[in-house]
Amino acid sequence: MIIQHHQQDINTATGTMRTEVYRPVQTGTYNAIVFYSEIFQVTAPIARSAAILASHGFIVLVPEIFHELNPVGTVLAYDDKGKDKGNADKFAKPLEHHDSDTQGIIDYLKSQSFYAQKVFSMGVCIGGHLAFRAALNPAIKGAFCLYPTDIHSNTLPCEIGNDSLSRSPQIKCPLVLVFGKQDPHVPAQGRQLIYQTLSENNCDFSWHEFNAQHAFMRDEGERFDAALAMQCYRMAVDFFQQNS
Repeated sequence: MIIQHHQQDINTATGTMRTEVYRPVQTGTYNAIVFYSEIFQVTAPIARSAAILASHGFIVLVPEIFHELNPVGTVLAYDDKGKDKGNADKFAKPLEHHDSDTQGIIDYLKSQSFYAQKVFSMGVCIGGHLAFRAALNPAIKGAFCLYPTDIHSNTLPCEIGNDSLSRSPQIKCPLVLVFGKQDPHVPAQGRQLIYQTLSENNCDFSWHEFNAQHAFMRDEGERFDAALAMQCYRMAVDFFQQNS
């Protein structure tokens, strides 16, 4: 489908959050995907991913996940300076603030004439974690989490007991988790902890591990695996369509 794109400033409990909105040009109502980025925010690869998803008949919203900590429109470079800044932001923002960001997006969608009735979450890297975290909100009807970081390690700031893995029994929607076996950010022991915890909590989830490195979906840099990326896009679209 041919798509359109605009920027939307969404009110959240912690301030205004610039959000990129991609959706079909064709008049109608569509289900939505909240697409959470890496620590670098809305880079060109993230924008291209959002466009791919939207062209399959979805509203795709890409928020600036660290909007409280940066000027509007901040995009970090894929270099050491950008990585250091993004990681500093990751450890400065409590998970509770991400929760209220998600609610702000849901509230915005409910007021739009082009929104149908269901909203899903998807993300890469920390965005994979935030997609998982978003599934705690009962409005989220499915989450597709690509190499989500910091779930197993409980290293992101939050109130005691409010980490994402501990709260996983509260997730009632289906989950898809995708990992690269060569990803040093989520080693085998961490993946095993996530799998075991979700199984013990009777969560509805599917699990995929590929021979791939961290950020294998990013179409810039030496870690990009185009074949796996295409497979994961297909898996994601099928997942969202099946749950629509």
